[in-house]
Amino acid sequence: MQASVRAAVASCGILYRMILFLSDFGPGSPYVGQVRAVLAARAPGVPAVDLMHDLPAFRPAAAGCLLAALMQSLILPASRAEDSILGAVVLAVVDPGVGGDRLPIIVEAGPHRYVGPDNGLFGAVLGRVAHAQAWRIDWRPDRLSASFHGRDLFAPVAAMLTQGQPVPSTAVALTELRRPDGPDPLAEVVYVDRYGNAMTGLDAAALLQTAVLETGGHQFRRAGTFGDDPDGAGFWYANSLGLAELAVNRASAADRFGLTVGTPVAVVS
Repeated sequence: MQASVRAAVASCGILYRMILFLSDFGPGSPYVGQVRAVLAARAPGVPAVDLMHDLPAFRPAAAGCLLAALMQSLILPASRAEDSILGAVVLAVVDPGVGGDRLPIIVEAGPHRYVGPDNGLFGAVLGRVAHAQAWRIDWRPDRLSASFHGRDLFAPVAAMLTQGQPVPSTAVALTELRRPDGPDPLAEVVYVDRYGNAMTGLDAAALLQTAVLETGGHQFRRAGTFGDDPDGAGFWYANSLGLAELAVNRASAADRFGLTVGTPVAVVS
């Protein structure tokens, strides 16, 4: 589709099961509550699920890696042809360029529609589907703050999609969307959980059973799970999202090895 083609993106009678909300706002942030209030007002009766609100701040590529892994592991009940229920509307906001020249977009990938900024956040999602479409959001609210498009622009659009309401928009070619500068999969730490386990952007299924990961001079061999590392030396395993994760049994790998979001990880064998 050409960028000059005007379109009113709508659900066309198709319903969505829920709105999935992800951001880098932080758990307990007042920004999360404000966005959820907009969703509740504009899409009453549609469940809004907080997937996570500690996506890597200022890092769309790392956040996009987590987003793709979360969506790939998401199990929704099978759609029913007779009621035309599809997947979810995914509201994803990691937007360090808010108020700048990055585009607000809708992406259709698989059964889901994604709403958020065009800054590379949806690059990993697009890399995992055979067919996709994208639109620049032309609709604007009566009030649009310079710094909170998550509340004022993206949340209303996500709600409109669940209601089958047309969203004024312009089709854009996928080649025109911004993609992360780095490789996919991402060979770095993309998330550290409260236990100090460090998720990488590496696809665990693509690594050999004998693969050794290295960071900061420390090497990690593969284990099945935490109990397979009785001496606490550190290991990597395939986590529940399908990503390679660095861990220590009953201790913090992040503290022990100095791991933070962005720490590079190499596959050495």
